[in-house]
This record gives sequence, structure tokens and C-alpha cells, in this order.
Amino acid sequence: MSFSDQALLDLVQRQTLAYFWDFAHPTSGMARERSNAVPGYNYLETVTTGGTGFGIMAMLAGVSRGFLGRASVFAHVRRVVAFLHQAESYHGVFPHFMAGTTGAAIAFSQKDDGGDLVETSFLMMGLLCARQFFSGSDAAEADLRNSIDRLWHAVDWKWHTNGREALYWHWSPRYGWDMDHVITGWNECLITYVLAASSPTHAISSVVYHRGWASSDTFSNGHSYHGITLPLGPSHGGPLFFSHFSFLGLDPRRLSDRYANYWQQNRAHTLINRAHCIENPSGFAGYGAECWGLTASDGDAGYGAFCPRHDRGVIAPTAALSAMPYTPEESMRVLRHLYENLGDLIWGRYGFIDAFNMSRNWFADSNLAINQAPIVVMVENYRSGLLWDLFMSCSEVRSALHELAFSS
Repeated sequence: MSFSDQALLDLVQRQTLAYFWDFAHPTSGMARERSNAVPGYNYLETVTTGGTGFGIMAMLAGVSRGFLGRASVFAHVRRVVAFLHQAESYHGVFPHFMAGTTGAAIAFSQKDDGGDLVETSFLMMGLLCARQFFSGSDAAEADLRNSIDRLWHAVDWKWHTNGREALYWHWSPRYGWDMDHVITGWNECLITYVLAASSPTHAISSVVYHRGWASSDTFSNGHSYHGITLPLGPSHGGPLFFSHFSFLGLDPRRLSDRYANYWQQNRAHTLINRAHCIENPSGFAGYGAECWGLTASDGDAGYGAFCPRHDRGVIAPTAALSAMPYTPEESMRVLRHLYENLGDLIWGRYGFIDAFNMSRNWFADSNLAINQAPIVVMVENYRSGLLWDLFMSCSEVRSALHELAFSS
């Protein structure tokens, strides 16, 4: 069946939403981390903090499109928020993974068993969008907004500076700061610094942003790849989720600071990733103008952060589809190819599978929350700007961007 562009976007958004609606954890309403069994943990019980924040944003898009009922999504978000109030957290910071029934932390790795500030920032971005979306004057919506604010105000971003001029990713009740993972750019964590500066209760200073986030040796770039200048980030740009995750809510249109224009940054990053796949220096099967996009995903040899400098032939649909605002024509061409030519191999109950490698004749049996939600959200931002408008309407965010010397 042939679809118009708008009908195909409708289909992809609606089908992908099923991951967060039909497959949500039945007790908490949180997003399960993945859809398939893997060694080491119970995939049906393990829910993801950041993926839940992304999923809430996707559900708001679903309401706006008429795919989901407003009252039903309101009830779902209220259930998630109530669960979070009784779940384990550390100085208001939630773990990467939790048990969907009890809210107990599930260790991501041995020492990553406590607060994960980056995942918490993804969650808070989604909750703040929900706060702005459910703006009704009735008592129920006002109560939800207040409940979200209590979670938001409880996050002690300043604690996560560890007394220094940078944010630290992890804190463990058993190992303290042993992971010693400073959050420094360029990567997916711009939103973490923006929200840390936005907090009404535990805000960081602008010095932490400039000396922590922007001080990395891999922050500034300025080199040209495939004839495209990349303002920020590692050589050849890194995986494409760098230009997705923070910008599900943070609107890059006309957004600049002393370091970059973020629309130019994200478009250049996307085009370099695409140009690499078209050039295809390793000769992987399937690559081309209709099939490009390297990001973090499952792969035939395990999960990896795939990018031009770490290319193993693994294409993830989320990479090009979540880039729809930056490269609408190029991404739509990929979408048509994936659905019309590869659909029998990669289209399923929750939309496109996580990834595939044509050279290995490998197709994932998985969907991942953090890859499914950006498809819905970024397609919606391309179509209407909904999530950008919601997040940027937060007075705390606007004030923080001013304090950090952004212009928008």
C-alpha cells in the first residue's frame, strides 16, 4: 500500500507509540527498557528512567494527533508520577533502571546502583512537558502539576557537583562518587546542565556550565568532514543520539550561545553521518541515500554506540527518523525505504525494530525505549513543534537559558 507522506508519518508515530502504551509496565506505567529477554535481568520487570521521560513526551504527541485520549494519558502520567514518589531515589535523583513493581533500584553496573543524573534529566524533561500540557484549571490537573513540581524540586543538582565546578553523572549509596564520571561535552547531556541551571531549589551556577560542560577536549571541533563544518563534538560527530536526546524538548531552532548555533550543529552532525554512510568506506551492504543512520543501538555483536568512527554495518531506524526536523527530505526518503522496501523484515508491533545489519543478514528482535520514543517526538517536532513549544514554555528553563547566556 502506498501512503502519502503525512499518512506514513501518522502510521509510524501511532505504531511506535504502542511500545509506551501497550507495553508499559502494568503496575507503574513506566516504560520497560527493552522488549526482548537478555541475560542478567528480567526485561519485563526492568523499567527505564530516561525512557519513561521520553515516552511521556511521545504520549503527549499521541494526544495531540488524536491517537490517544487525553483523559487516558492524563491517568497514565498520574500513575507514573505517583509511582515515582515512592520509588527509590538519592537526593531526588533516580537510578537508571528500577523494578517496575516496587521502585527498587536495579544496578546498571556494579557501581552504577544509585542516582543517575543524566537519566533523571531525561525524566524531568518529560515530566515538565506533561506539566505544561495538562494546564487545565480543574483540581485533578492542578494536583498533577503540583506532584510533578515536588519531584522536580527534589532533584539536588548541586549535590551532583561533588563540590566542584562540574556535574557528576553517578552517585551510589554504597560506592559514593567512585565512578568519577564527570559530565562534560559534547554528547547527549546538554539538557542535564540546562535543567540543573533551571532548578528553583538546587540550581547550579553558570560557572559550572562553562567550566564543566564546555571544558572538554572533545567539546569544540570546527573541522570539516565531507565538506561540512562541525562546530562541536568528537571527530565526525559521534552517534546521532547526541543531536536527539537533549533536543526532544530543548528547541534548537535559533538557539545559540558562545559555543555554537545548535540548529547548525545538529544539522551538520546529521549530514556528516549521512555522508559517511553514502560514501560507505567499509562497503557494508544496504548503505546509501535511502539507508543511513548510525547511533547507539543493539547490534549483531551486542549493543554499541555506532558512528562514523565506530561503524560496524549496523543501521538503526531511529537515527535518520529522529533527525526528521534537521533533514526532512533525506529522512523521509529513508522512512519510505524502510517501510516500503524493508518492512517485511523490520516492521513490527512497536514500529521498526531497533537495528539491522544487512552485511550479516541480522535483524534485531528488540525495541528499546530510548530509541523508540525519539522517533515519535522528533517527528512531532518536525510536524508541529509541540514538544519544543511545551518545554520552552517553562519559565524556569527560559530563565536558565538567559543565565547561561543563550539566545533563542
